[in-house]
Amino acid sequence: MNTILHITQRQQWEQAKNIATYRAESLDSEGFLHCSKAMQIVKVANRFFSNQQDLVLLFIDSDKVQPEIRYEEAEIGELFPHVYGELNIDAVYKVIDFEAGEDGFFVLPQEVVDLG
Repeated sequence: MNTILHITQRQQWEQAKNIATYRAESLDSEGFLHCSKAMQIVKVANRFFSNQQDLVLLFIDSDKVQPEIRYEEAEIGELFPHVYGELNIDAVYKVIDFEAGEDGFFVLPQEVVDLG
């Protein structure tokens, strides 16, 4: 299984479960959902989600994602997985709480470390 990860607000995820599809704001503004590989997720979280509360981390089986996934270069010169369409929630196989520490920074959750 090839896992990609996505950070979102718990409320957005709860709404997605009710309609069986997940849609982030970036789909409207940029045309895709931002995802990360395991070793990129903390860097992304600390850059874009600092001081945000009530976040969850979606573990996505990329083989089950129905829209196209493209690995594209970001400003920092790394390739990131982008999902070009609404995410079918049956591709999400695990969801964990993803909160920053008391210092405001994120650390790699053990569940992500276990991905290898």
